[in-house]
Amino acid sequence: MTEPTLFAESGFLRLRIHLAYDGTNFSGWSTQPQRRTVQEEIESAFEKLVRTRVGTIVAGRTDAGVHARDQVIHVDIPEFETGPYQKKINWNLEDLPYRLNRILAEDIRVLSAAVAPRGFHARFSGLRRKYEYKIVDSNRTVLPLARYDVAPWYRPLDLALLQESSALLLGENDFAAFCKYRPGSTTIRTLEEFSWLRDGYGTLISKITADAFCYSMVRNLVGAVVCVADGRFDSKWVKELLDNRQRVSDSLVFPARGLTLLSVEYPPDGELLERIETTLQRRGEAYAAREEEAEEG
Repeated sequence: MTEPTLFAESGFLRLRIHLAYDGTNFSGWSTQPQRRTVQEEIESAFEKLVRTRVGTIVAGRTDAGVHARDQVIHVDIPEFETGPYQKKINWNLEDLPYRLNRILAEDIRVLSAAVAPRGFHARFSGLRRKYEYKIVDSNRTVLPLARYDVAPWYRPLDLALLQESSALLLGENDFAAFCKYRPGSTTIRTLEEFSWLRDGYGTLISKITADAFCYSMVRNLVGAVVCVADGRFDSKWVKELLDNRQRVSDSLVFPARGLTLLSVEYPPDGELLERIETTLQRRGEAYAAREEEAEEG
């Protein structure tokens, strides 16, 4: 299990960057060979300004087609120019978003850039991530401008059943039934909010908040409660999936286009390192438990 770099190396400055993107034409956040990704585009833009390759750490790696209204990353950039005199670079952080946005395509926008406080780690010091999922049900027409961030569904969905089944999943649980397992990771999460409403057009909008999310977790959760809301199963079926850690069929996973990362919340600056400790401790315990299970199996 690789330990994260909690502080910028000597001679480097850690920046906290907020950005937004339309995920439609991206193969997700993470760099992949021969594919367009958000990470690759951001790092390439930085390289043009910094004149050296830099790496980014993201708060939450979004899947292909998933959008972000306020994603958070950190990046470590050099404080000094190369050469014998080690002249300090005067980074104009107020101007940096503008300069990056001139390089980036219009489906990515840098919102802000600032020096990160001591102990800031975009991923491990995060307290919670907030997502939104939108559905137009009953086979109604998806409006042209909404087609990027709304998922269509052909059956009518009962709002009360969506609320009822979603409430059964709240709290700290092992969400193995709703995640694709990744080595070295845990499927234990605290789901703080999973609620639904209809807007004036009739679009169903879900707010989903947790301390963190596993790979594909939100789209799996949405797919499961939709099965209840359109009458295929009753609410206790969702709870049984959760309790039995019975993996949801991939056929029930809802499309990426309806999902948007709204924001990432962090603790006060003085509590960042404490939050990282808590996150890494949980991660380490989960990793050890998985190793023990593998040995026993």
